[in-house]
Amino acid sequence: KVARGCDAVLLCIGENESVCREAWAKNHRGDRSTLDLFGQQEDLVRAILDTGVPTIALLFNGRPLSVTILAERVPAILEGWYPGQEGGTAVAEVLFGAVNPGGKLPITFPRSVGHIPAYYYQKPSLGPDYLFESNQPLFPFGWGLSYTTFSFGEPKVAPSQIGPGGSAVVTVEVFNTGKVAGDEVVQFYVRDLVSSVTRPVKELRGFQRITLQPGESREVTFLVTPEALSFLDRNMERVVEPGGFSLMVGPNSRDVREVKLEVVAR
Repeated sequence: KVARGCDAVLLCIGENESVCREAWAKNHRGDRSTLDLFGQQEDLVRAILDTGVPTIALLFNGRPLSVTILAERVPAILEGWYPGQEGGTAVAEVLFGAVNPGGKLPITFPRSVGHIPAYYYQKPSLGPDYLFESNQPLFPFGWGLSYTTFSFGEPKVAPSQIGPGGSAVVTVEVFNTGKVAGDEVVQFYVRDLVSSVTRPVKELRGFQRITLQPGESREVTFLVTPEALSFLDRNMERVVEPGGFSLMVGPNSRDVREVKLEVVAR
């Protein structure tokens, strides 16, 4: 009834440290067995959304939550974590447009507790989708929106062929395609396509936060060093093996564009 009389709703939901904790002791029972919103919060979410009043969800949490209903039905989600003493000020500045948010998720949000473990650097042998649901995360590592939009050009690498001890430079043009100034965090990932030890499908090797005015573009560069291409082999020695590498750049770990680099034995 209160919500129906409002122009908009700021719905504050989530959990606190008393229900998000590790270990066990006689005076508490440890962690929960689910990532769903506890109590009747999901019923509250559905009831508020059914009013049709524009709704913003403000999450309080110290870990990823299974909030598929929010992703499907809420037009705006603000991740608050445990915001601290100045949290109210920070939230107000974002909601009223005094600050254009540019943060990115440092973790992966799974669709449900059944999707755990959820992380971006899986091995290539990751299985197919579940029977009735995708195995992709609800929000990937590095995800984050703002009040403007950005687009990425095709990345380039020079030189395209190096030796095991050589270096290259990846460049990508980033455009602010929206109507206000904002920050984008350009992320750089690497994949070793063929190796003597199974490697992840991608690994974060660098990132840069840039500020762009409306219509402005900027070329962002990343130095590809032997350290970025190396791994520990079967003998636990750090090596750079000859072969192909995929160099990826993008706004998060999912929406990336790639360019190939060849390492040749010399």
